Parts: sequence; C-alpha cells; structure tokens
Amino acid sequence: MIRQFASRQFLVFLLTGGLAAVVNFVSRIAYDVWVDFSTAIVLAYLTGMVTAFILARTFVFTESRTTLRRSVLLFSLVNLTAVAQTWLISMGLALFALPALGVSRFVPEIAHAVGVMVPAFTSYLGHKYWSFR
Repeated sequence: MIRQFASRQFLVFLLTGGLAAVVNFVSRIAYDVWVDFSTAIVLAYLTGMVTAFILARTFVFTESRTTLRRSVLLFSLVNLTAVAQTWLISMGLALFALPALGVSRFVPEIAHAVGVMVPAFTSYLGHKYWSFR
C-alpha cells in the first residue's frame, strides 16, 4: 500500500490537489466576508472540490474508464468523507487545540490549512480505486 504513494501519479495528485487546496483556502477567506467560519469552510471545500475534479480528471487519472457522470457522483461521495475530515479537524483545531496551546493569531488560517491537508491520502485512494478506476 505504501508503494502507491511513491508514484508519479500520487505526486501529480498532490500537485493538482495542492492547487485545489489553494483555491479552497483563498476562497474560504473570501467567503468569510459573507458567512460564518463554519459555513465558509464548507463553501470553500466545494469550490476546491470542483477545481480538484477538473484537474484530477485532466492530469492525474487520464486513463479512467469511468463515465463522466459516474466519476462526478463517486468523486462527490469520496469528498463527502474528506469534507467531514476537513471540517472536524478545522473546527477542532480552531475551537479547542490551538487555543489550548496558547495560539491566538491566525487561528482560522492555521486550523483550516491543516484541515485541508489531512484528507490527501484517503482521497487519493478513494479516487484511484473508485472515482476514476
């Protein structure tokens, strides 16, 4: 299983996912203007998810035999798990862990950045073996 993460495909997944994560992160800051932090995390995740789908289908899983419609559905299901991970980690860090550690500056940014990074491994496996098989 570890060998799968030492592949060119995983590296490209990380690069495209990194770009989608930047879109996610920056859009969350923009959404903060109109909605609360919790809602902004979810909206930003959806924005990043659309970006990630387009990039993954175009550059990572180029040999996918799954139809576009099925890929969208399965990609969305895999990302439901990932958004739950992102939200739980971001909220847990922002409300509990970072304040307990005495962190008071950039709490939403730190919490969200960590929350966005965590699902990289579970998402890769889900997309490789399910969304774009």
